[in-house]
Amino acid sequence: MFLTLLLLSSGGAVGYLYARLSHTNLLTALLATVPGGVSIMSSFAADYGGNVALVSLVQVMRVTSVVIVIPLLARATATHSANPPLLIQATWINLAPAQLGLLAIALLLATLGSLLATRLKVPSPPFFGALLAGIAFHPLLDSLPFIADFTFSPPRLVNIIGQSLLGITIGEYWGNKPQIQGRMVGYAALSVGLTIATGFLVALLAFHLTDWDWLTCMLVAAPGGAAEMIVVALTLNHDIETITAAHLVRLIMINSLLPLGLVLFRFKTLAEEGDRSPTHPQTHP
Repeated sequence: MFLTLLLLSSGGAVGYLYARLSHTNLLTALLATVPGGVSIMSSFAADYGGNVALVSLVQVMRVTSVVIVIPLLARATATHSANPPLLIQATWINLAPAQLGLLAIALLLATLGSLLATRLKVPSPPFFGALLAGIAFHPLLDSLPFIADFTFSPPRLVNIIGQSLLGITIGEYWGNKPQIQGRMVGYAALSVGLTIATGFLVALLAFHLTDWDWLTCMLVAAPGGAAEMIVVALTLNHDIETITAAHLVRLIMINSLLPLGLVLFRFKTLAEEGDRSPTHPQTHP
C-alpha cells in the first residue's frame, strides 16, 4: 500500500507537470498519467468532459512502454528461470445451474450498485456499481446460511462482451475528437518517460526498505500492465505471490480512490468558478 501511494503521488506530480507544459486541462492530464487501466481512465474522461483521445493515447503509450521495457529488463536480470505453472484456460461460460445462478446474482448486484451510485451522484455509476458488486459479492453470499462454500468468477464471455462495448464507446469518442497534434504526442512521451522513471525510483526505494531482490522490486513497482507483469513473474517463476498481491493492491486502491478524487476535483472546480464570478453586478454609465 505504501508503494502504491508513492506511485499515485508521483503520477499526480507528473500529471500536474504535464498539464502545465502542454496547457491541458488538469483533469485530463491526471487521468492520462495515473497508472490505472486504459479503458477505465478513458471512460472517466468521457463522463467528465475530458479529452478521451488524449487520455487514451497517453495511457496506451504508458502500458505499451512498460510491457516492452520491463519484461526485457526482467529477463536480463533474472538469475534463474523455470517452466511456468500450468495456466488453465477458462471456458467461455459455465452452463452449470449453480454457476448461472451466481452469474445472475452478480449482474443483479452490479445493476443495484449502479442505480445506487446514480442516485448518490457518484462519478461513473456503472463502474462504481460493478466495483460495489465485486466487493460485496462473496461476503454477502457467504453470510447466507443456505449457501455452501462456492467459487465464482465472471465467465470469459461476459468479459469479452464488456470489453467490446467499452471499446465501441471509446471508439465513438475517438472519432468525435480532433486529431492530436505532434506536439501533444511529444508531451505525452515525456510524461510516459517520467512515469516509468518514477517507477524505477519507487523500485529502488523498495529494494532498500524490504528484503526483496531487485527483480521483485522492479516488477512490483512497474507502473501498469498488471496482467503482463504477473505473466512475467509466472514465466520466470519468481516471487509470484508478492508481485500478484502488489498489483492487485495497486488496482484496488486506484479504482476505489478515483471516484472520490473526481468528486473532490468537481467541488474544487465549482468553487474556483464561484470565486471568479462577480459577487455584485457591474453597473455601466
